[in-house]
Amino acid sequence: MSGDAPRSGPASPARDPLASPPVDDADVAAWVAATGIDGLVDLHVHFLPDRMLQKVWAFFDQAEEHYGRAWPIHYREPEQTRLDLLRGFGVRTFAPLVYPHKPGMAAWLTSWALEWAAEVPEAVPTATLYPEESVTTYLAAALEAGARAVKVHVQVGDFDPRDPLLDRAWGLVAEAGVPAIVHCGDGPRQGTYTGMGVFAEVLERHPRLTAVIAHAGLPEYDAALRLLERFENVHLDTTMVGTAYTEEFAPVPADWPARLVAVADRVALGTDFPNIPYGYHEQLAAIAGWAAADERLGVPFLRSVLHDVPARLLGID
Repeated sequence: MSGDAPRSGPASPARDPLASPPVDDADVAAWVAATGIDGLVDLHVHFLPDRMLQKVWAFFDQAEEHYGRAWPIHYREPEQTRLDLLRGFGVRTFAPLVYPHKPGMAAWLTSWALEWAAEVPEAVPTATLYPEESVTTYLAAALEAGARAVKVHVQVGDFDPRDPLLDRAWGLVAEAGVPAIVHCGDGPRQGTYTGMGVFAEVLERHPRLTAVIAHAGLPEYDAALRLLERFENVHLDTTMVGTAYTEEFAPVPADWPARLVAVADRVALGTDFPNIPYGYHEQLAAIAGWAAADERLGVPFLRSVLHDVPARLLGID
């Protein structure tokens, strides 16, 4: 099994979660308990139909060709093992995100995601979209069925989020008040329609849209933060941000913790599990490092990022 098997049992009451971030996967549950939250809420996790997941992993196996650097999948495990790992980490709720790369896939993936989440207690129902004539039909049905998040992958889908076919779809998501988790940044490679400037035009047309900028806009961290300044319903997720792997090609600004102070209530935990090239604990340690670096953040920020903000976005208690 990839990673360490999570240990069970309560954390030491004396443990300082800022001074002692998790050192490995086996330490995660104890560290989460030390923060005082009732489990993690992970806004950015991927579960897919197995055949599709195998193709995604095969793509990452060629990461040196695609991205110029290796990207070994750390949790290349059967589905049940992956679920057991999340539960062992103390993940109370997660959003299983799906995304299409061509027309005709989004309705099928959305249907699959809704049905899959109904069988997994910790999973919330999710949807996805693609610019096509049928988008408002299947998206409206998914929202009516209880979808609590919509994944939009501009880079993989290679579509323009400003496409007129999506205008009513963005309006549906905005009206429903569910978060659109949008990969619109230029990392790990630039797409035809990626960039904060492109997505800003969507937000200008739909200013009430609850949007979560995946990967905090990596590598456009400054531009992503400016979107939060302009639009009150825009958030960031932490997916891959600040980990040793990502810092090599998209380091956060030196004053990153200080800049998070003003938007501390709009930062949500995301990890990209299982498709990450390192252990789950590394993302949590990165967040703990930001919280410890500025006294205006601290443990309250940890609790907000790891639980309160993503729980609010997903509409759970």
